[in-house]
Amino acid sequence: MTDRKHRNIPIFIPHLGCPNLCVFCNQRSISGCHKFERESVIYEIENALSTIPRDCEVEIAYFGGSFTGIDRELMIYLLDVAKSYVYREDDGRAKVVGIRMSTRPDYISDEIMDILSDYPIKTIELGLQSMSDEVLLLSKRGHTSRDAERACKLICERGIDLVGQMMIGLPGGSLENELETAKKICDMGASGARIYPTVVFYDTELADMAERGEYQPIALDDAIYRSKEVLKIFLEHNVECIRIGLCASDNLFDEEKVMGGANHAALGELVIGELYYDEMCDLLSLYGNASEGKIAKFSVPMGEISKAVGQNKKNKQRLIEKYKLRGLKITEHNAQTITLALE
Repeated sequence: MTDRKHRNIPIFIPHLGCPNLCVFCNQRSISGCHKFERESVIYEIENALSTIPRDCEVEIAYFGGSFTGIDRELMIYLLDVAKSYVYREDDGRAKVVGIRMSTRPDYISDEIMDILSDYPIKTIELGLQSMSDEVLLLSKRGHTSRDAERACKLICERGIDLVGQMMIGLPGGSLENELETAKKICDMGASGARIYPTVVFYDTELADMAERGEYQPIALDDAIYRSKEVLKIFLEHNVECIRIGLCASDNLFDEEKVMGGANHAALGELVIGELYYDEMCDLLSLYGNASEGKIAKFSVPMGEISKAVGQNKKNKQRLIEKYKLRGLKITEHNAQTITLALE
């Protein structure tokens, strides 16, 4: 593996291949894509490659739908298109190193894996959402936790990178079963994860449930706290968290499309900011009352100062008040740890 930067070229196939309609799902609103035109795929790839620096490694990523459940002829066509870029001669552009896709656990089988084995599949992202059968049932996922375990096993056995996608705040969801979901994602061999606090879109069954009082959309503060606790599990197991929260788009902040839930443009930064706050509290607590009246000087990894400070300097203000500090400074260093010195 090289030190080259990674980029995905996302090709959205909204809701293709998925006859199931989960209570939270409105794929057109989520992806911002209302239809799919196979003729546009090559243009999208070419256009993206023209903007990606040469020092990046690229995966062509089929997102938005259940890729392994779409029409077989279309799936083979899309795989062939992506494969042609992986094996092309060096043309001075960024190197396409493989194919990435998102799909459902119940659309992974020995037959599917045999087909995929003919292609340079690098990563499969599974929409697990929860490993609680009660949550899966209430969310009308159409599969069980056992289906998820089997799919993860099949993927890992083929040497393909597994990314587990999970949701926070689903019907029947709790911090307890969300932490258990994160632990199982790690145990099942995932190298990466995505955390999606639930956003309630209009024109979904979840919105109807909320209007009837059968479901309470998760509050932003609760979503931040629970996402932070889940993130800790992934960090403890060296599982990279690729993203927290849905990708920002105009649709996600349109009051006519979004009813409620954890919808914030900087949700990931808010969660990581809370994680930094906890870690800085842990370090200051080691000094007891000896930190009062002192200036706390933290050093954090390169590029992380804004996250450590928190939005609107929230963390800095809270720490000064809580520990009665005379001041607080945050600088960066090359290490991946947080250090503290008092003066």
